[in-house]
Order: sequence, then structure tokens, then C-alpha cells
Amino acid sequence: MTLEREDLKQIVEALIFASDYPITVEKISEIVKIGNIDNIRKIINILNKEYRETGRSLEILQIGGGYRFFTLKKYYSYLKELFKSRRKPKLSRAALETLSIIAYKQPINRPVIESIRGVNIDGVIHTLLERRLITISGRGKGPGRPLLYSTTPEFLQYFGLNDISDLPNLKEISEIVDKREVVVNDETE
Repeated sequence: MTLEREDLKQIVEALIFASDYPITVEKISEIVKIGNIDNIRKIINILNKEYRETGRSLEILQIGGGYRFFTLKKYYSYLKELFKSRRKPKLSRAALETLSIIAYKQPINRPVIESIRGVNIDGVIHTLLERRLITISGRGKGPGRPLLYSTTPEFLQYFGLNDISDLPNLKEISEIVDKREVVVNDETE
């Protein structure tokens, strides 16, 4: 079956719109039976160009390894007002610290995380597993063969990342912290 370009654009648009999760170009290609995934990427770029040219409030972005529709950032304040009651639950400081250790050191076991944080993390690990931000990714070598933890696609979605490599590296984090310290010092003087 050969699809016309306009038909293919509409199908790709419909698949991205209807998907409950970020849909990959491979999955789209499989559904529409087009072997060349670069054609799917070109279609997505064409759709985004059309949205910009016609002043639409949407764009298709790559996140969590796939594609989803997003509203342009300039409309955030309106959407925030609309969805006040549906805000995603915030993570505690302990959960964020543990999650950042897992993200940067994955796969990693609980004893190593606890030695870095200096506290027991049983409850935090349970919460992160329950929210599907981390997963058990195997067993370590060593006494008791401890469970290994890694981040999930839900982690990427939660933080608006396409890939784990999108996390800032340690140099970038140092620069951000240094800039914040300068601002704080300027305010206290």
C-alpha cells in the first residue's frame, strides 16, 4: 500500500495525538508499513513547520525516546490555571537526591546509594518504584547479589528529557551552582 504524503502526514499526526505515551518513529513506521524511519522524521518536521507557519499553539517534541504533542511554552500560565487541581505530586528532597544518584550512576544498588546519601533509603526506593520513576534492572555481583536500580521512560517524561544523556553533566551543574551563589551573595550584601 502506497500512501500519499498528505495521507501519511495525517496518519502520523493522528498516531502521535492518540498515543498515551511518547511514540517512537519505529512504532509509527511499523504501523504505517514504511521501512524508512527517516521519512517519518521528515513528516514530523513538516508538521512542526506547518504548525509554526499557521500560528498553531502546538508542536511535536521528542521526549522519552518518542514523540508527543506539547503546547507552546508561552501558553503555560493559562494551562497551569486550567490544571491547578491535577498537578503531579512533588518529590521530596530525599527522593530527588536518591533519584539523581540513580540517574547518574545507574545501574546502582541500594548499599552504594545509602553510602553516598548516608541514610537508609528503603522508603524512598519504594516511593520511586511505585511512581515508576525507577525500576529494578538486575542483580549486582557480590554478597547477597543486591538489586540494581535504573531510571525508566517515565523518569524521562517526568523531567522532560528525551534521553538520559540530556541530563546536565557535573561541569554544567557546578556552573549553575556557582551562578546561584553569586546571585545569593549579591542579594545579601
